[in-house]
Amino acid sequence: MKLTISRSAGLSFLLFCFVLLSCGNSEKKETKEASENTEVVESESQESEKLILFFGNSLTAGMGLESAESFPAVIQRKIDSLGYDYKVVNAGLSGETTASGKNRIDWVLKQNVDIFVLELGANDGLRGIPLEETRSNLQEIIDFVKNENPDTKIVLAGMQIPPNMGPDYTSEFKEIFPELAEENDVELIPFLLEGVAGRPDLNQGDGIHPTAEGQEIVAENVWNVLKGMLEKSGS
Repeated sequence: MKLTISRSAGLSFLLFCFVLLSCGNSEKKETKEASENTEVVESESQESEKLILFFGNSLTAGMGLESAESFPAVIQRKIDSLGYDYKVVNAGLSGETTASGKNRIDWVLKQNVDIFVLELGANDGLRGIPLEETRSNLQEIIDFVKNENPDTKIVLAGMQIPPNMGPDYTSEFKEIFPELAEENDVELIPFLLEGVAGRPDLNQGDGIHPTAEGQEIVAENVWNVLKGMLEKSGS
C-alpha cells in the first residue's frame, strides 16, 4: 500500500519526527507508565478468558486523549457491540522503540494472550536506527510471544515514515513490516495511519497524534484485519 505525501502533509510528518522523538525521554516516566501498563495486563487478564493485547507506542496509548478515545478502546466497543467474548488491554507506551519494547515484553506478557497486536517501529525510523536492528528487535518480540504461547495469534501493524532519512531508508523501512508478516505467517495491517497521516483535521495540535476522530479511522484500519480473526474464532 503506497502513501502519497503532499507538501503540507510532509510538513506535518517532519513535525511528527520531533514530537515522537520528544516522547519518552524521561526514563523515570517510562518506567512508571510501563509498570502501570503491566498491572493493567495482569488485572484485566484475570477478568476475561480471552485477551487482546495492543503493544505499541504513543499511537496505541492515545497520547493527548482520554483513554476511552484511543483506538484500542474503540476496538473494545466494537467487540462488545458484536457480543464477542474478548477483553482489550492497551499496553501502549509513549516513546517506545523496538529495543525498549523488546526489553519490557517479558514482564508485560504475564498471562496468556489470545491476540497480540504489535505496533512498534515508527520511533526507530524517525531516529534513523539501523534497519536491521529494527527488524531484529521486531523478530525477537514475535519470537518471544510465540515461545510464550504458540497459540497466540499475532497482528503486525505496518508503518511508514517521511522521506527525510533518504529514499532508500524510507523504502526499506516500509518493507520491513510486510516481509516480517510473511516470514512469520502473521496478520498485517498494511499502514496503521492510512487515511489519517498528514491530515491536519484528523490530528491534534502537534500535527501528528490523531484526534478522537482520527483514532476512529485508525481503529477501522485495525478492525479490517481483526474482525476476520474474531469471526474465525466463532466467539
